[in-house]
Amino acid sequence: MNKFFSKKQNIINIAIFLIAIFFIADRVLKYLAINSWESKNILGEILKFNFTANKYIAFSLPLSGLILNLFIFFILFLILIYLAFLFYKKRHYEFLGFLAIFCGALSNLIDRLKHSFVVDYLDLYYFTVFNLADVLIFFGSLFLLSFYFKKEAGEK
Repeated sequence: MNKFFSKKQNIINIAIFLIAIFFIADRVLKYLAINSWESKNILGEILKFNFTANKYIAFSLPLSGLILNLFIFFILFLILIYLAFLFYKKRHYEFLGFLAIFCGALSNLIDRLKHSFVVDYLDLYYFTVFNLADVLIFFGSLFLLSFYFKKEAGEK
């Protein structure tokens, strides 16, 4: 039984480490995107490193300004409180999902406060321009959805 918990704890520690790496990489890539200005091909024309200033929220929905920043700050504060609750209750999988969302949203909020826009730099051909913070938010949300669906299916 003890081996199971140590293996589970190792997986959790690795996940937290990966979330931290994505957060740090996002901050570094945003710095490079702002300071290098030239587009670079990563996978030919399919994926480019290309700076784009995104003044709006997800999928370029036209919401911006002080009200949006205050709203994001408030949501991040609530998530932080919930993270503490999840950690205290040892609900590790939910904790990881919300931690990924929190770190991604925090990185984008830092951009909004510093530049008045979010720095996007991964240009996916015929789709959108995004950043690693968006990837954290997406996969954190996906992780939580799959966790809750599995949990609900198991309860029936």
